[in-house]
Amino acid sequence: MTEPLDCLIIGAGFSGLCMASMLQRRGMHRFVLLEQAAELGGTWRDNHYPGAECDVPSALYSYSFDNKTDWDYQWSEQPQILSYIRSVAHRRDLERHIRCNCRVIAANYQEEAGLWQVELADGELLQARFLVSAVGQLHRPHIPDIAGLGDFGGPCFHSSRWDHNISFIGKTVGVIGNAASAVQFIPHVAEKASQLKIFQRSANWVSEKRDRPYRDWEKTLLRCFPFIKKAARLKTYLRNEMFVYPAMRGNRLMAKLIRLGCLAYLDRSIDDAELRRKLTPDYPVGAKRILVASGYYEALARDNVTLLTDTITRVDAAGVQTEAGHVACDILILGTGFVTNPFLSEIEVTGRRAKRLADHWQVGATAYLGVATNAFPNLFFLYGPNTNLGHNSILLMVEAQAKYLVQAIAAAMGGKNATIEVLRDVERRYNEALQRRLNGMVWNRIDASWYKSGGLITNNWPGSVGEYRRAMKRFDPADYLLS
Repeated sequence: MTEPLDCLIIGAGFSGLCMASMLQRRGMHRFVLLEQAAELGGTWRDNHYPGAECDVPSALYSYSFDNKTDWDYQWSEQPQILSYIRSVAHRRDLERHIRCNCRVIAANYQEEAGLWQVELADGELLQARFLVSAVGQLHRPHIPDIAGLGDFGGPCFHSSRWDHNISFIGKTVGVIGNAASAVQFIPHVAEKASQLKIFQRSANWVSEKRDRPYRDWEKTLLRCFPFIKKAARLKTYLRNEMFVYPAMRGNRLMAKLIRLGCLAYLDRSIDDAELRRKLTPDYPVGAKRILVASGYYEALARDNVTLLTDTITRVDAAGVQTEAGHVACDILILGTGFVTNPFLSEIEVTGRRAKRLADHWQVGATAYLGVATNAFPNLFFLYGPNTNLGHNSILLMVEAQAKYLVQAIAAAMGGKNATIEVLRDVERRYNEALQRRLNGMVWNRIDASWYKSGGLITNNWPGSVGEYRRAMKRFDPADYLLS
């Protein structure tokens, strides 16, 4: 076993690289990022399906400390986002800290030594004083529990495992699911497939993405005058905070305006009244993720595309059986999202007195400020419980977390054993107040979504980004046991 490190970071996507950058800026260099894949990139490495792009404007989709001013589109596409992530790692000399093909299967806190022991899939053991989970919430594909799915005779794959070797020309393609990824790849599949059958469980609120490429003179202007990009970043941030966030909080006027905007896009794109009915959600706008898309409704209006809303009962070798009949398919694509709960379920984590994190979070994941939980000293989370957003860029949250955690680690490093653990009562009071606020949010007006686990909203933050950043600005040692 090698000499213990100061910090191990699990994941080399946006969150992990942000944490590494903050450690580096603080003068801490004894850290390693463990990446289970063959290269860095996180969700933007895995999701390379046709049409993959961000549903947050480009102005907000880079680090504030490494702001990108030369995006090709106003809504950045997957290849350029991945290129940006790679460039940050290269520019900041983080590549030498990354170990790829290292899948973490267990992490055990060694109380006597005050160290985290991390076990990799190949049996290697690593030790570090601090452990940071940067695995994110949208990385594990959700494969629906449909009888006979494994019996399908043709190609069948999840959108995050896209097979670019398969041709859709002359084929009948079935798409199960119609959420964030599906609305992006469906227009591209519709252009090539002979027939496209979309199996919809519930309709989504869809806002039109008014995207366009940046013109050459705009790129030159942004490169020469970076403050213009900063102003655009601020404008987009404030619009989301002042317009979209109030709708999540229950502001009727803002919710109505968003709802009318989504319905206007639907009405402009779909002439068929019955199809419009099927595509109109029966729940409040914002209760599930609002999708921002271009070309989705237009694709559904094509003659070769059929929207099916009958319940799927099973899949067989030749296609999909619904309550209304059998639908023959040559290819199946699963646009069924990701497993977001329980958190960190793929890693066996044990803290003080061999307490399992899975047991600790049995009724739903909770963490103080989304970054720390009692009984698990020196363990921190990025993009952890209750830090997801329904209205703004997650990078703003991750930056605030990474800055806070570097302060926490620096404070702990001054102690005899360099141990830091959030106080139980501090975490309990915080989460009780958090859940009271969440009860009044629009997400609580439906029974089930990926935001929830065991009846609790475990994923989303109920406040504005500005509120969260203020809460994370200064680390308060009074909230923790330091030794």
